[in-house]
Amino acid sequence: MTDFKLPETRYASSGDFSIAYQVLGDRPIDLILVPGLFSHIDFLHELPGYTAFLRRLSNFARVIAFDKRGQGLSDRIDGAPSLEERMDDVRAIMDAIGSRRAVLLGVSEGCPMSVLFAATYPERVSHLILFGGFARAADRMPRELWRSHVEQTLKNWGAGETIRTIAPGQASYPEAVAQFAKYERLSSSPGALRTVLHIHRKIDVTSILPTVRVPTLVLHNRTDAQVSVALGRELAQHIPGAQYIEYPVGDHYAWLGNTDALHGDIEEFVTGHRQGTSTELERVLATVLFTDIVDSTRNAVKIGDQRWRYLLDSHDQLAQQIVSKHRGNLVKSTGDGTLATFDGPGRAVRCALALGSATMQIGLPLRAGLHTGEIEIRGADIGGIAVHAAARVMAQSASNEVLVSRVVTELVAGAGLKFVERGSFELKGLPGRWDLFAAIR
Repeated sequence: MTDFKLPETRYASSGDFSIAYQVLGDRPIDLILVPGLFSHIDFLHELPGYTAFLRRLSNFARVIAFDKRGQGLSDRIDGAPSLEERMDDVRAIMDAIGSRRAVLLGVSEGCPMSVLFAATYPERVSHLILFGGFARAADRMPRELWRSHVEQTLKNWGAGETIRTIAPGQASYPEAVAQFAKYERLSSSPGALRTVLHIHRKIDVTSILPTVRVPTLVLHNRTDAQVSVALGRELAQHIPGAQYIEYPVGDHYAWLGNTDALHGDIEEFVTGHRQGTSTELERVLATVLFTDIVDSTRNAVKIGDQRWRYLLDSHDQLAQQIVSKHRGNLVKSTGDGTLATFDGPGRAVRCALALGSATMQIGLPLRAGLHTGEIEIRGADIGGIAVHAAARVMAQSASNEVLVSRVVTELVAGAGLKFVERGSFELKGLPGRWDLFAAIR
């Protein structure tokens, strides 16, 4: 029994190539997320904010994400795909899922292809949304800087350096950089990227912009360090009737940071109204961590109040430091344990393991439980079935053990974490049987 299941990766045939895609939701409106320079639809779920972003879109749309040919889980190719070939891939996916018309949501380098597709096949595009985009790639950087930029990018590929312009707010966190490094490596090899970058430089759909006749929304963050906001403004100016919304703060990827306004603007543009009432906006996807000090009452009696208070203070300080290091939110201390949330399940598991090791050093063995699901934000507190589930999972764990639900193991697949099956359990107050797994240090 889980609140969320990782979308299954499927393949559509586009000529001789297989294009990997995922479908999330079952609403009558289809929305296709067109990726930028690189992607990996499985590993993206491990990056902060991505899964929650798709989940919010799936409130009103059937959301389709894919890896373009040559990238991620799609077939590798010689050279780099042209815009025409990438259009073929989108049509192949639409045909595979039985979609006659769809909303195109282009991100970054995915914007020019989305423009070309909408102008070429207006009967298959209901709405065009362009986030962090541009019309002509050569405008992004002067010619004299381009060659050195490419060489520097290739030299550092696989080390996570792209995070500095894509998500600069996370660049100071070593774990985030390590995640981005793996994302780069899984998305593309340096040699393939070199070809893509040189072809990318030639992209120019400026002459096509005036021919776009479908409703268009252009979105851009003023602080985007990857694509200048001036290019987003210019893009909107040359598309007839395009709406333009500029956000004062934000990174290059649409799913990073506070996305409430973005989701509301997209939903209103597509459906004509916002379902994002205050109640709905307080429900988010998160990984919940519960910890508990083993035999706390017996130990308190054994060592005395003063020594016990000192140990509890040390425990609380460690919890604050380690949860913060893993970019989690420490919701509260439960007296002899902690409750925290994370927007990435991999970080949550690593935090639980690190916290358990640290508290063992001061003689306080922990047990921990994790579950990923939708939670309700109640001021400084949280609630919902996912919170109860994480508590029940923790209740099954032994001393110095981190137990997780099956959904957590599915969401961190490929993240380098290891688990051992602990069996199937009935969890008090929750329906069905739950498969639980112990994370291995």
